[in-house]
Amino acid sequence: MKKISLLGATGSVGVQTDNVVRHHPEHFQIVALAFGENVDKGLELIHTHRPKLVSVKNKETADKLKGQLASPVKVVYGLEGLIEVAAYPEADVTVNAVLGSIGLEPTLAAIAAGKIIALANKETLVTAGHLVMAAAKEKHVPILPVDSEHSAIFQSLNGEKQSQIKRLILTASGGSFRDKTRDELHNVTIEEALNHPNWSMGAKITIDSATMMNKGLEVIEAHWLFDVPYEKIDVLIHKESIVHSLVEYIDNSVIAELGHSDMRLPIQYALTYPDRLELTDTKQLNLWEVGQLHFQKVDMERYRSVKFAYDAGRAGGTMPTVLNAANEEAVAAFLKGAVTFLDIEGLVLQALEKHHTIQHPTLETIRMVDKEIRRAVQEAIRQR
Repeated sequence: MKKISLLGATGSVGVQTDNVVRHHPEHFQIVALAFGENVDKGLELIHTHRPKLVSVKNKETADKLKGQLASPVKVVYGLEGLIEVAAYPEADVTVNAVLGSIGLEPTLAAIAAGKIIALANKETLVTAGHLVMAAAKEKHVPILPVDSEHSAIFQSLNGEKQSQIKRLILTASGGSFRDKTRDELHNVTIEEALNHPNWSMGAKITIDSATMMNKGLEVIEAHWLFDVPYEKIDVLIHKESIVHSLVEYIDNSVIAELGHSDMRLPIQYALTYPDRLELTDTKQLNLWEVGQLHFQKVDMERYRSVKFAYDAGRAGGTMPTVLNAANEEAVAAFLKGAVTFLDIEGLVLQALEKHHTIQHPTLETIRMVDKEIRRAVQEAIRQR
């Protein structure tokens, strides 16, 4: 029985983690969970799993939740509450499925507490990969990837030598506008951007998929997870989303992980590693039914966000923090109708060009830079 602290419980990955736990109640138990403001869904999870500790976004939500709880549950809130859930003493595994850079400090707290980390919060490694990986190494804490692409690489590396990796190849769906030219992006709407051709996700990650910033962030994440230089990480557009990612070795052999898109598979593998469990209601992959698989090289001028991510990753220091903070603010503004789709890239580029990189930043420096960049982007939006 593995006991789980689940951060981001009412989001897409959180809900699918709940599904995995329900499928295998003899193997998993959620003992603590955190969510934002979705009290209705949160109550459903609390009634199902009976956690001892719950954290929510703010005091108002905490008071609302307490008023609807019949059983005694400790309710906390804010960043401090998120950290308390992440490091909950009874948990063996912390599943970090929150969205955004707010996931960083809870991850560090969970590592300090010696928890196994099942990581779906890519911003943790983007903003402070050097701190997170150093802390994990010091505490001998495994960081197991939950993103399907990184899980695919992790599985493709099993039994192989790090020194014999030639390159990692991350696949990307191409997002909502993969069939549009850059000129056709000037007047796209929010609704069009949120219409992903392959699956339903949260609004922010769907926009990141449309700009391909999501894949850029995953490049940085892969660099830290697998200790591979950026020169050995490629991105490939693969519309069918059957091949989840690949690893090429020095003899030019390529090992890939394939399957129908179902986030429960990488979630469950992170929870069971190095073992596997059945997941009976997932669709079996029959390649003759798929028929054809298509692959396309990424055009860095068409998908500029990917280039921004490579450049920021290579620059290192605080530059990836700038990339992530500027993108979060720009995407939020787009979803409110305050800027256009292409303005997202423009705002991110402006923030990157104005920033002077600080190498080897401390956590306090990362916090400071993150706040400064958000303020600067917000001001740039107001001036447009």
